[in-house]
Amino acid sequence: MGPMEVNPSSQASDQVRYPESRREAVHDTFHGVKVAGPYRWLEQDVRESKEVQQWVAAENKVTQAFLQAIPQREAIGKRLTQLWNYPKYSAPFQRGGKYFYYKNNGLQNQTVLYVTNSLDEAPRVLIDPNAWSQDGTIALSSASPSDDAKLLAYTVSEAGSDWKNLRILNVETGELLEDKLQWIRWGGVDWLPDGSGFYYARYPEPEEGEQYQALALDQMLYFHRIGTSQSNDRLVYRRADHPDWSFSLDLTEDDRYQIISITKSTDDENMVLYRETGNPDAPWIELIGDFENQFWFIGNRDDNFFFLTDLDAPTKRVVAMSLQKPGRDQVREVIPARAETLRSARILNNSFVASYLKDATTQVRILSLDGDFIRDVKFPGLGTASGFGGQETDVETFYSFSSYDTPSSIYRYDIQTGKSQLWRQSEADFDPALFEVNQVFYESKDGTRVPMFIAHKKNLKRDGNNPTLLYGYGGFNISLTPSFSVSYVTWMEMGGVVAIPNLRGGGEYGEQWHQAGKTVRKQNVFDDFIAAAEWLIDEKYTCSEKLAIQGGSNGGLLVGAVMTQRPNLFGACLPAVGVMDMLRYQHFTAGRFWVDEYGTPDEKDEFHALIKYSPYHNIRPGVSYPATLVSTADTDDRVVPMHSFKFAAALQHAQAGPAPILIRIETRAGHGAGKPTSKRIENIADHWAFLAHIFEISIPW
Repeated sequence: MGPMEVNPSSQASDQVRYPESRREAVHDTFHGVKVAGPYRWLEQDVRESKEVQQWVAAENKVTQAFLQAIPQREAIGKRLTQLWNYPKYSAPFQRGGKYFYYKNNGLQNQTVLYVTNSLDEAPRVLIDPNAWSQDGTIALSSASPSDDAKLLAYTVSEAGSDWKNLRILNVETGELLEDKLQWIRWGGVDWLPDGSGFYYARYPEPEEGEQYQALALDQMLYFHRIGTSQSNDRLVYRRADHPDWSFSLDLTEDDRYQIISITKSTDDENMVLYRETGNPDAPWIELIGDFENQFWFIGNRDDNFFFLTDLDAPTKRVVAMSLQKPGRDQVREVIPARAETLRSARILNNSFVASYLKDATTQVRILSLDGDFIRDVKFPGLGTASGFGGQETDVETFYSFSSYDTPSSIYRYDIQTGKSQLWRQSEADFDPALFEVNQVFYESKDGTRVPMFIAHKKNLKRDGNNPTLLYGYGGFNISLTPSFSVSYVTWMEMGGVVAIPNLRGGGEYGEQWHQAGKTVRKQNVFDDFIAAAEWLIDEKYTCSEKLAIQGGSNGGLLVGAVMTQRPNLFGACLPAVGVMDMLRYQHFTAGRFWVDEYGTPDEKDEFHALIKYSPYHNIRPGVSYPATLVSTADTDDRVVPMHSFKFAAALQHAQAGPAPILIRIETRAGHGAGKPTSKRIENIADHWAFLAHIFEISIPW
């Protein structure tokens, strides 16, 4: 069978000829329901299967030919590059009398780690990942200095993979130690106070050819002593009877206790174990022995442990637990729950720094260790503040602040006086006075009140004709908060509107908001997103023909679900690295962690919920689908690319209308972390050019 010919797009005289995507007579049966899987062969690892490699190359050839022919693309790429080219800083953090921070000069592919004895003097480059590869695809993932700042443990990721290697550096000399640790995916390191070693988590070495596909099972906690081989590392904790459990270890700052937090999914629910330091063979003692609540360790004072918890508090609170009276029934409330959602709390200067969300914007309060209010941290406006790192006795900390129309700036905060001092101001070539950001509230299908941020040029004409980008996520208790984005600025300069609703499934309003959008209630998320689209049309911001929807990962699932449920509502769809096959996601890499969020087809009621919205299974032949640019990457070992492969192949086969269905498959790239600047700019330029073409946008530059 030759390539299928598709009619030209109604917006232009393009003629897209899709590569052949072989269909197989493959079926699965769930609870008596027979489900077809005609593209099962696209589940094979692209590195191992010649047929999948050929399919990827053929699809990329078609997509790149289409995108490169768009005349607006070059100007969009130039403007993105111009806007991107300004210094970007992280909030500094201090260890052992030294300050560490990340900086990107503007267009460097990877951010550079600097160190200095004083923020008033010139820093020294400590790690420059740009020297590791010509194409910028080897990234510095994390860095953790020892307490005395003599050594630095850091992890390296290649081609966007979740797999990381760990190396150790002498901070003073820059010398790389011989220690090399492998098969690390998530989690940091916890140093001993004397810097002689650290605790970390790793997985068994996967079978050859399986490292990017196989389930991530049997995580273990180890102790590594500096100067020794990984093969000599001491096993600290493992649960072979529960290979789906994951672990993180904290060492209390007074060096008296080790704390293990155990999770079995992405839900904020964990067990807690502890033991005293000094005896590596001491048994672990349960403080919390089930997964009913979140108990996230904050710090301790002697044998009183502080936890952030949702126990009897959907918006979270801080409690104390005595080791003499352990268990959830014995906790003492320290910081009561509020209407605002408590997202994090830490101890600095012997006081709590508590970060809240109020309608998806940041509020930070300083409180005593008894929970008495001291002051609010004052910010320049409504936006997102992040940072506030440090050790429990630190009297200073640093934070960044940004919004959709405010580039990120870094502040030093004196916890004793409450004074914020600007450390680094953004130098972006951007005038915030030309734009405006508003927050609106709209009603979803069931009457739920949902907030949405809307950003655009000032004096926008609401004539129902503005190209509009509706971006969503809605899951995993993740909150979408205002932040500066060069891509959004470029889109707004093109005359576009950016709309970002805070859908159920996220964490903006606490655990109840999250629970309302998961498992058998996942349709609420899609209803919230559809209602946002309808509101934008009703309020004359845009029309269906000029409304684009975008989302990545769980947000890619969102786009896939709503475009198959309401294909006539949207003019263009941009699903990225999405979870598209809801009946088989749990069989690959990190998918097992998502069962508590999505449900499993093994359960009858959950299967019937999943099959109703699973994007791959709800594509119907004979339907006119919107113009679609699916995107994924060959080294994505978080949401494996087979999801996007199968979804795109099925869409191309089913498409009855004239709009193009394309898939953009990046090479040597993963789920998104560590992606080099050059690839990020190319990716956004392709997407905005696609929308400019579909919506017939004239470029203003």
